[in-house]
Amino acid sequence: MRRREHTYTLTLRWTGDRGTGTSGYRDFGRDHDVTADRKPPLAGSADPFFRGDADRWNPEELLLAALAQCHMLSYLAQCARSGVVVTGYADEPAGTMAETLGVGEFTSVSLRPVVTVADAGMVEQARELHEPAHEACFIARSVNFPVRHEARIEVADDADRARPGRQD
Repeated sequence: MRRREHTYTLTLRWTGDRGTGTSGYRDFGRDHDVTADRKPPLAGSADPFFRGDADRWNPEELLLAALAQCHMLSYLAQCARSGVVVTGYADEPAGTMAETLGVGEFTSVSLRPVVTVADAGMVEQARELHEPAHEACFIARSVNFPVRHEARIEVADDADRARPGRQD
């Protein structure tokens, strides 16, 4: 099999200098901007616990987002190739980071996608396709902690009936 390599680049620029640089741990901001060609800047900071700005993305959230996005995209491709028609997908993932003596690491992530399929006959296959999607997700394959899937599969008509305020 032919090996292909993909290279990704971006620019990270620290914007947290308050006039005295890193003269003290409490004297500098954690704000930074992440940019890449033709994309809007991403405003980043540290987690508020680590003296960051809660209104900006932190690396922990970005890792969680990357895992959720990669799984979703792999999953949708698996469904398309298998004839499972997905009409809706939403996820509210959660990750746990353990910190010991000021050094942290993620210990697990749980993806919790809610998938809507077009037909009740697709439910079981839609459920099963999460495993090959996980195997194909290059972000999940790159981390050293478990990424779990707690998927819920709904049928389009059933999902429509369950929406608040719907009248038949």
